[in-house]
Amino acid sequence: MTRKVNIGGVIIGGGRPVAIQSMTNTDTADVEASVAQIAALQEAGCEIVRLSAYDIKSARAFRAIKDQTSIPLVADVHFDYKIAIAAMEAGADKVRINPGNIGSEDKVRQVVAAAKMHHVPLRVGANSGSIGKAYWDRPKHEALVESALENVRMLEKEHFQDIVISLKSSSVPETIRACRRLHEICEYPQHLGVTEAGIRETSVIKSSMGIGALLVDGIGDTIRVSITGDPVEEVRVAKDILRYSGVRPFGPEVVSCPTCARTRIDIEAMARRVGEMVKTIDVPLKIAVMGCAVNGPGEARDADIGIAGGNGEGLLFIKGAPYKKVKESELFSAFQELLEKILAEWA
Repeated sequence: MTRKVNIGGVIIGGGRPVAIQSMTNTDTADVEASVAQIAALQEAGCEIVRLSAYDIKSARAFRAIKDQTSIPLVADVHFDYKIAIAAMEAGADKVRINPGNIGSEDKVRQVVAAAKMHHVPLRVGANSGSIGKAYWDRPKHEALVESALENVRMLEKEHFQDIVISLKSSSVPETIRACRRLHEICEYPQHLGVTEAGIRETSVIKSSMGIGALLVDGIGDTIRVSITGDPVEEVRVAKDILRYSGVRPFGPEVVSCPTCARTRIDIEAMARRVGEMVKTIDVPLKIAVMGCAVNGPGEARDADIGIAGGNGEGLLFIKGAPYKKVKESELFSAFQELLEKILAEWA
């Protein structure tokens, strides 16, 4: 089990729920735009937000942003130790740094002193573009681990252990191998992600494979789905990955069969309609939309509620047991009525 780390009131590690993180793509110095995007991310279900602190002005903007938000804020800092310190002084709840590119030991020591003073954890990251030259001849996943641990040791030398580690590659296999190896030898919590995963369509596949495989292994304490585009989409995909990995429930799960020659109703349309109807429900129901009354109930026995289509009619069922047979024209309304009944029982 990993160590516990407190990020602005959100506890990660130590068996706590895996937290969802995203990153703004607004100019951090533009407080109004950043606050608006953070609000949208939070509404979507984001629990930790990272912002780029690229100069002193953007670092100091954390104070104004923090005054108008209620979610932990992480400062993403590269190269300049003064920016890291300024962000902590302005209220950043965590700082993402690479001690190896901050500079001298004295500069690292000043960053650690500020982190101790302000009770701010530090996230140490390594990705395929920041591997130390000493490890270039090693397999990529080993190089990622060793590069990160080299930086961790710089912090430990200053008796600082409030650390989160992130190993990312644009390669799914490299990311998985690196994170598994780190998990074997290290107790620091891990932030997961597949970096540079591309636009939404590409990222959904790469992130689900990489992050999902690790979550199923019991690895990971925070996740970020990297998407080129609207960061709100990162949160939506992250929730799905957590849901389908069995790690955290986020509302109903709708399962549907791929259809076959026995299908006599439009299952795709029915599944989409059901999905739209339940997308704002918080109850973690499992809902099945199946193509026939022969195999439907059996195939979806573990569903809380479901529909099985027939020839001009349909069957509603609960936990795989038949509940009511109705005409096809009445199927959706009957399902809606049954769903309301089930939700009333959950209330």
